Amino acid sequence: MSQFFAQHQLGAILLQGVLLAGGVFSAALGLKGFLLPNGFIDGGVTGISLLVSQLTGISLSALIVLINIPFIVLGYYQVGQKFALKTLLTILALAGALLVVSFPPLTQDKLLIAVFGGFFLGAGVGLAMRGGGVLDGTEILALYLTRRLPASIGDIVLIINITIFSVAAWLLSIETALYSILAYLAAAKTVDFVLVGIEEYTGLTIISFHSTEIRRMITDKLHRGATVYECTQGFGTHGHQHLKVEAIFTVVTRLEVVSLTDEIHKIDPNAFVVSQSVSDMKGGLIKKRALH
Repeated sequence: MSQFFAQHQLGAILLQGVLLAGGVFSAALGLKGFLLPNGFIDGGVTGISLLVSQLTGISLSALIVLINIPFIVLGYYQVGQKFALKTLLTILALAGALLVVSFPPLTQDKLLIAVFGGFFLGAGVGLAMRGGGVLDGTEILALYLTRRLPASIGDIVLIINITIFSVAAWLLSIETALYSILAYLAAAKTVDFVLVGIEEYTGLTIISFHSTEIRRMITDKLHRGATVYECTQGFGTHGHQHLKVEAIFTVVTRLEVVSLTDEIHKIDPNAFVVSQSVSDMKGGLIKKRALH
């Protein structure tokens, strides 16, 4: 069992590393192959970095790291040490890729540049989130503000990006801002596609004979609420069964899903876990406690 668990952990780490590396490559391709050569920007911290780089001539790689540092620190306290470390390494890798890797401009058509630049950038962001990190600190800030303001993560991100594109229209040109908005919309839809419907909150139902340990992990370690249901197994690997078992339901943010499933597997590798998207929620511990 210990050898199986070690192999599973190694496989999970390798998979997350591949996802993060793929996210960095895809985002770098979207930026250097499409957006940068044509002066387009994106939303969030990446958009701010692009805008400042165009206006001041400061290296984009340096700006991406410097502007993201406060959000990485915020992520350390709001999400956890592992998340902050992954995010830092991913952002450093993106900065390095932008500095040393060259992509030739792939098209001169502005519409294709906006759409496919946004597509590759969004795919990079989505893959990085699948790997347990982020390439942009805006979502961390939005997650922090939702516990202090009567607004959702989507509302806050939208307000931030409206501000960024308004400044771009004023300082650059209205045409550049419009193409940049198109690139941002393409990126946002691609992120949703890569995440396969994972929304801001995800509900997980865990069925396990180690429900007590899993519930304590969720409430004591993750500081999340958990609802326990008593149920009876119907059909399992050994045919028809009538064994009493407890099912645990909890709601976490999409940034926590990977770490939660890893913790569940440590307790019970055979636990049955079902996840589902939750469009919105109120009350409970989601907005009252730190994420970890």
